[in-house]
Amino acid sequence: MSAERKWFAVCTRARNEKKISERLTRNNIENYCPLNKIRRQSGDRKKAILEPLFPSYVFVRTTEEELTLLKKTEGVVNIVFWLGKPAVFPDYEILTVRRFLNDYENVKLEKTVVSMNDHVRVLTGPIMEQEGNVISVNYKTVRITLPTMGYMMAAEVEVKNVEVIPVIPTQVSESRQTLYAIK
Repeated sequence: MSAERKWFAVCTRARNEKKISERLTRNNIENYCPLNKIRRQSGDRKKAILEPLFPSYVFVRTTEEELTLLKKTEGVVNIVFWLGKPAVFPDYEILTVRRFLNDYENVKLEKTVVSMNDHVRVLTGPIMEQEGNVISVNYKTVRITLPTMGYMMAAEVEVKNVEVIPVIPTQVSESRQTLYAIK
């Protein structure tokens, strides 16, 4: 086992994500509960509320050795596992979620299976210089795939703000950060 701190996800009781995040923070455990800013109509005015982007999940930066201690935290149901091991989320995916939620409101999640097509780079905007693959082109919606999490986040961007990058078949990019797809 490694003593290196990595991002893991814990499953929480329903509607307890914010409470668990606060509890972990009080216990000096680095964590991140992605909150989506939603505008709701309340009578004659609009009200902004913060809802967890991933229901029943909080991300925790810790070592594998400390994971078992997290299960003892009140409200934590379990650790998220992938292929029999605790699921590790790369730093860049957590950073991408943070940036995306800072720049956009009313973010929607869609479960996705990604098929690879044209490789593109975003030319302008908050996700400028990010590279990814086009799933489809239809109007102005950017679809960003977070491979480890298996979700897409959608936001508005103009199609003219991307350029196609020729892909060399022998090039394998393990360091590719986040896949961006245009729909």
